Amino acid sequence: MKADTQKKELIVCKDVHKWYTPEFEVLKGITHTIYRGEVSVIIGPSGSGKSTFIRTINALEEYQRGEIIVDGIPLDNNIKNINKIRSKIGMVFQQFNLFPHLSVLHNITLAPIWIRKQSKDEAESRAMELLDRVGVKAQALKYPNQLSGGEQQRVAIARSLAMDPELMFFDEPTSALDPEMIKEVLDVMTELANNNMTLLVVTHELGFAKAVADSVLFFDGGKIVEVAPPEEFFNNPKSDRTKLFLSQILNH
Repeated sequence: MKADTQKKELIVCKDVHKWYTPEFEVLKGITHTIYRGEVSVIIGPSGSGKSTFIRTINALEEYQRGEIIVDGIPLDNNIKNINKIRSKIGMVFQQFNLFPHLSVLHNITLAPIWIRKQSKDEAESRAMELLDRVGVKAQALKYPNQLSGGEQQRVAIARSLAMDPELMFFDEPTSALDPEMIKEVLDVMTELANNNMTLLVVTHELGFAKAVADSVLFFDGGKIVEVAPPEEFFNNPKSDRTKLFLSQILNH
């Protein structure tokens, strides 16, 4: 956890609402600020709006009311603003979303070459550094289907980092993995946190939240029910709903 000095706002959400249909409101007035260099972990039951929330910040979902500002840029219908915001965010999904017909190396260099206009040599050099960082450098010339799930997810993280994002979003990054592969992905995420990368993580991995988070957000019914540092959140939750959720999860 980081020192609480000179906090700089990176994401500001004010009264954010999202409806899928007039009857189905999935975000019900989310107000929250995420600070640069901090790790925020979102937990909560299925269907509580966790994934929708982070997808909305990345303009993968539209919101209908309220305000979202990312690094001083308002998230609105202006496509230039949307592109600026997306360029700041690396996104890692539950499914790895790697291109199956491309090698690991090619998966990582594709966007830097086409979008950032990096030279092939520059992109490949950077890709190899990142593959080394996430512990799969030896797999660079293999194809995704030749890798384990944990290896594929670490490649997906390297691919996001290749675009030099200012913050990383993780949407249940370990939920599709076999139990023995979860730790290797969480270790990479912990290393990012220890190097002051801003992380917003939707996960059920409470051990990760306890060890790495600066704040834990509990979502339920499209609302943030409780926000607290992990020690306070897990040892002394304020809301009865949080207490019930934790009792069900921790005693499972």
